Amino acid sequence: MNGAMSFVVTLISLAGLYALLSAKLIFALQLIVYAGAIMSLIVFIIMFLNIQPSDLPKEETKLLYILGSIVVVFPIGMFLVKIVKSLPISTTEILGNNFGGVKPVGLLLFKDWLVPFEIVSILLLVALIGAVILAGKRGAVK
Repeated sequence: MNGAMSFVVTLISLAGLYALLSAKLIFALQLIVYAGAIMSLIVFIIMFLNIQPSDLPKEETKLLYILGSIVVVFPIGMFLVKIVKSLPISTTEILGNNFGGVKPVGLLLFKDWLVPFEIVSILLLVALIGAVILAGKRGAVK
């Protein structure tokens, strides 16, 4: 459940980035569709699976993994900070007034990206059905 709540924070933060880009439609869709509807569905699935503490693996080496991750990630982060500081300063330009509007997004989605959009929707449906079937099998075994 902690992972799902962290995912909600990530989706809301992404919506904030869209708001900073003045992409009003994508901002609203991100909040309504992903942070709202999709996350409600994911939380429902988590509750439906009814995971008990006995189902979770033992985490005896959790501290070791955390320390190892810090040792690996910290030098990489410092290297990336050094690279970003060495980049030349560039100017930015304000995007057009129609950026992220309903018409351009709709045209792009339903002309160029229709097939990938439908494939992703089918993939999500199959994942949902698979989770329900697996939860049903686990309940029948006990």
